[in-house]
Amino acid sequence: MEIGEIEISKQRCESVIRTIENLPLSTAITASCRRTLLKLASSELSFLSSLSSVPSPQPLSVNIGHIESVVRILQLPSVTGVSRVCKPIPLPIGGVHVDLVCTLGKVPVWIIVSDRNPRYISWSGDRHGSKGLRSRIEQILAAANSTTTLKPSSVILFFANGLPCSIYEKLKDEFGAAHFDFFGLDSDSDISMLDDFDCEWVNVVRTRSYKEAVSVEIKLIDQCDSLASPETEVLVQEDVTELSQKDVFSSVISSMRLLGEDCLINFDTTALVALVSGISNGCAERIVHTPEIELEEKFKGNTVFVIAQARSEIEKPGLVKMGSVLSGKRGIVCKSVLSEFKELVSMYAGPNEKLRAEQLLKSLMVVNDNPSERVMSLPTTRKLAMKNKTVFGTGDRWGAPTLTANMAFVRAVAQSGMSLSTNDHSPRALTGD
Repeated sequence: MEIGEIEISKQRCESVIRTIENLPLSTAITASCRRTLLKLASSELSFLSSLSSVPSPQPLSVNIGHIESVVRILQLPSVTGVSRVCKPIPLPIGGVHVDLVCTLGKVPVWIIVSDRNPRYISWSGDRHGSKGLRSRIEQILAAANSTTTLKPSSVILFFANGLPCSIYEKLKDEFGAAHFDFFGLDSDSDISMLDDFDCEWVNVVRTRSYKEAVSVEIKLIDQCDSLASPETEVLVQEDVTELSQKDVFSSVISSMRLLGEDCLINFDTTALVALVSGISNGCAERIVHTPEIELEEKFKGNTVFVIAQARSEIEKPGLVKMGSVLSGKRGIVCKSVLSEFKELVSMYAGPNEKLRAEQLLKSLMVVNDNPSERVMSLPTTRKLAMKNKTVFGTGDRWGAPTLTANMAFVRAVAQSGMSLSTNDHSPRALTGD
């Protein structure tokens, strides 16, 4: 490898490190996953930096292209709930390496990334001892089908540098793979090009734009079968009264959709409370300026938390962030959350909070508690409590991310290796407003 090529590779490492450090919050990537990526990129940079200033007579294999490809996928807006990156998934039948465990759109997926030159992608193995692509796919699919908790809806293969036509056809014939459009290109024209291209391999990428990369999807679960049926699940759907546009709360509620099941968001109890809380709706300034002795009489042992929430609200208004998440979505709430929320409101809410709670519930679709099998298969522990598995699992069943401040549960799920789609918000308490 020439000295110039080494310097270029080092620059690519530095660039990808900066990108990893600034990945969009929408990925919900865990701190552990981010550290793994940074460690891989930093190790590659250290290796390149240690090379002699004398050009090597032999081509040098570098891994930065693979890391770049993984990070590029992480930048896609549709990628969320990233729970595992570039690590083996430990399973009873043996671990398999998966580059990304995440949620893509509404469903959990495993993503395998290849940065190999298509000339060297072998289907059945080669004389150097490589087992070949078919064997690896068989191993990955067997692992995916051996687990309930971590089972993906599909396995997606991303070939950053293209794929031989003959292997593309074998993927379709033997595994039922279909073309997958990662980057929003016109899928019909891409499939036509793949089928009709008369060459040894297709889509050889010449730059890191990935416009000519090949992606295929092997489905394990039909998405339609995994989602709940509205006809059997809907318990309550009240007519929505017209809301005032005089305050932020009303604007947020009125921005939500009232019909359709194609763009849902699931509310847990913390989200419902935060929306109607007096802290979120104009009481924060009054709380921080009230003598602490008066607050102690009202909030007892929760005074410190209420003051902290009020200060947080003044610095970063919670409804602003929640409004951006909820706009254009249809809200759902499961029966157990509805019951818990109503009880909390009856016990602790003031008249204004009760009015907001009434307005909020009229804008939501109430569904049965019906958690997905994969979430229910998680072990029940203090952090993975049954009631939380019911709430988040029901959202998972409907293909809806759960809006929550329960980050202990979210972290515990991520630590299990499961990808679960969630949106976080700042916790807020009922104040008696």
